[in-house]
Amino acid sequence: MKKIGIIGYGWLGARIEASLSNQYEVYATTTTQEKADELNARGVKAVVASFVDYQLKNSIPQWEEIENLDVLIITIPVSEKSCCVSSLYNRIQNLSSFIGDFKGQLFLMSSTGVYPDLSKEFTEEDMPWEKVSGERMIKNKYPQTNILRLSGLMGDNRLLKNYKVSNPDFAVNHIHYADIGGVIVKMIEEGLEAKLYNVSAPIHPTKSEVINAQKNIQEEQNVEEVKGKIILSSKLVSELDYVFQYPDPRTFHL
Repeated sequence: MKKIGIIGYGWLGARIEASLSNQYEVYATTTTQEKADELNARGVKAVVASFVDYQLKNSIPQWEEIENLDVLIITIPVSEKSCCVSSLYNRIQNLSSFIGDFKGQLFLMSSTGVYPDLSKEFTEEDMPWEKVSGERMIKNKYPQTNILRLSGLMGDNRLLKNYKVSNPDFAVNHIHYADIGGVIVKMIEEGLEAKLYNVSAPIHPTKSEVINAQKNIQEEQNVEEVKGKIILSSKLVSELDYVFQYPDPRTFHL
């Protein structure tokens, strides 16, 4: 059985772990001892680890389990939107000290927020990883990294109707957490490395259409052109032959 490490056991990390736990032995990091104790009690081998941005911790110890892991999944934010470039550098340096010279299959959870807010369709070629600071820093250290650019994380308790939204006539770029897990599992099974994929549901209704569906409000067919940017996942579908479990954000709540 392969051993998989998840760096950052938050909302996304927990759902990735749930998709993997039946097939793999899972290890994880969390930021509190209470959470680590809870995870260890139910079979997830967890340790406390923090990758502070504001200082470089030369003494951060290497994860004892890292040499036994086959796959590593990084879910902590590594974008300039989450911190400034200098803090981002510190975060990644501390992360690198923690995982050492890891040679196994590696996944970085990035974001489709790297694309500019323009009303057009975007593919991976529109923004190479070399132009995204966090992705570039990780790839330069770990060339085998698979970068998954995730659209808005949805499903479970995350529904658009629970948020204050602007531009209701703009398209959504959402992804159900179950499909993130599905993509990762398929890539692990195929042993893929150094891939860059947008992970976004292939159907892009407007925000108002999604909210109305979640509130069970019937609306007339909208024939107007959808506004805003559209993140295409066609490369993922083509290369992986992946079939989305939740292709339409209007059904994420069902």
